[in-house]
Amino acid sequence: MKTMRLLTTVLLVQGFVLSALAQNTNAYWQQRVDYTMEVAMDVETFQYTGTQKLVYTNNSPETLDRVFYHLYFNAFQPGSEMDMRLQSIADPDSRMMTPDKKSRISLLSESEIGYLHAESLTQDGQAVTFNEEGTVLVVNLASPIAPGAKTTLDMRFKGQVPLQIRRSGRNNKEGVALSMAQWYPKLAEYDFEGWHAHPYIAREFHGVWGDFDVKLTIDKDYTVGGTGYLQNPQEIGHGYEAEGTKVKKQKGKTLTWHFKAPKVHDFMWAADPDYVHDTLQMENGPTLHFLYKDNPEIKENWKNLQPKTADAMRFLNAAIGEYPYEQYSVIQGGDGGMEYGMSTLITGERKFGSLVGVTVHELAHSWFQFVLATNESKHEWMDEGFTSFISSLCMNEIMEQNKANPFEGSYRSYFNLAASGKEHPQSTHADRYEYNAAYGASAYSKGAIFLAQLGYVIGQDKLMETLKKYYADFKFKHPVPNDIKRSAEKVSGIELDWYLTDWTQTTNTIDYGIKEVTADGSQTSITLERIGLMPMPIDILVVYEDDTRETFYAPLRMMRGEKDNPYPAITRTVLEDWPWTNPTYRFNISKPIASIKAVMIDPSQLMADVNAENNLWQAGE
Repeated sequence: MKTMRLLTTVLLVQGFVLSALAQNTNAYWQQRVDYTMEVAMDVETFQYTGTQKLVYTNNSPETLDRVFYHLYFNAFQPGSEMDMRLQSIADPDSRMMTPDKKSRISLLSESEIGYLHAESLTQDGQAVTFNEEGTVLVVNLASPIAPGAKTTLDMRFKGQVPLQIRRSGRNNKEGVALSMAQWYPKLAEYDFEGWHAHPYIAREFHGVWGDFDVKLTIDKDYTVGGTGYLQNPQEIGHGYEAEGTKVKKQKGKTLTWHFKAPKVHDFMWAADPDYVHDTLQMENGPTLHFLYKDNPEIKENWKNLQPKTADAMRFLNAAIGEYPYEQYSVIQGGDGGMEYGMSTLITGERKFGSLVGVTVHELAHSWFQFVLATNESKHEWMDEGFTSFISSLCMNEIMEQNKANPFEGSYRSYFNLAASGKEHPQSTHADRYEYNAAYGASAYSKGAIFLAQLGYVIGQDKLMETLKKYYADFKFKHPVPNDIKRSAEKVSGIELDWYLTDWTQTTNTIDYGIKEVTADGSQTSITLERIGLMPMPIDILVVYEDDTRETFYAPLRMMRGEKDNPYPAITRTVLEDWPWTNPTYRFNISKPIASIKAVMIDPSQLMADVNAENNLWQAGE
């Protein structure tokens, strides 16, 4: 595998981190919910009805007297919280605006809006009181749920699919009939922090682990794909039946599709009468499904996408850990690209490179979010940033981009953010950013740099080792920022609390410089300075007039350790620790200044120093 040859001696990416104890406690717990749903969709009115049976297990140490559901489709109504935020934010999502800068949600008619309503709800056969508050259903339980107890919640619900505005909806711009994400009453997560019943305002989700059993009745001409394993392919056909199997379709104008999805925290489906359905069976791996419109202008790209998706699956398996499900579906729909359990929705009328890039990014989310299920609303950088990091590496290999630094775009974006005056700490809730652009740069770009730069701090081999440990220890859990930090500490032996704190909880920037290089008798004295507030260990490269090279390494004292020599072919001198309180740092080289051609801070350029101009000293300048 060419993974470890990607970055040259200047950029070697090979390791990340994790630990075994989550949420700062030895008594980790997480809730569980199992869904059984039967849904009937009317493709003429785009309205649907359903029944839902939830078996909820309270694994927490607390007694619960109420629960919350998400009713996401209620966001797509004039005057909703999503609509009002769209109208008030300075840089609204262009996909949700008309050409004359009006909110598309604000213009929806009664037949075009989305809604999702509970019609009845019982707990273990007893009626409960409930109140709909926008996109959240507040439920007062008939009987409290004791620690370790289970309860059954039965609901009848109805919904209407909105015109496609954001992620889900009907009749998207490429003509896909139904992109059914965030479509069902979804139980909110309760964890060691309490309830996470966030209203649906703009972005990001959090869900409870469990099993889904879903029966969907829809017009028989529609092909369906999404989360889960189809249980009745011999009745359905549509490319799901085994080769040579005779399909015995149900009578009537509809078909009932039966899916089961084990160990997931969301369920998406999409449907269209003109879907082409291709499959690719990977050797010793999952079956890949591809559903896309029967459009000759995109057919070649979608055919060529299929082996690239298999390449990406192999790369991610090797870099992080084995994909745990037996299938993965790439489905044309939605409004861009969005990850879901065992599947993704992506727009399909793209140039080939873009089609592969979006698919790789969303596939990588199967690890960072759909197996390592962080709370995206609170820790969006762990979801989008880690995905951006690994997908950049993946694209560099499978598309043969041969970039010396696959993360160069992330660094540029972060530097622009840091200079903009609009940056928020990464601990900001995903909906609370003043600007959408600031959210994007923070979650995706600065989040990716968290890992790329961590490789600079602890060593690239330790970085990739950390990724694998993180996955092994926290798959099918809800890891938090401290978990990735502790994983890295255990792999590297280096203390990293300072790194997690400054990078994610502040907007402190990194800025180191070479203050002066002076003669000191037969030796040379080099003085460095810390200008920014965020501390870092420092690699220094010295190039001599005869073109020989030597590196020096000043560990940060509060790391209580040091990384291995990142350039084994070059002699390295480990200097005394640099206490972060000291604004300057001086060391000597046992050669005269006349013999030195150049001195450079961080030759890897993986340290996100906001001012590179003071990182290089050259003789005669």
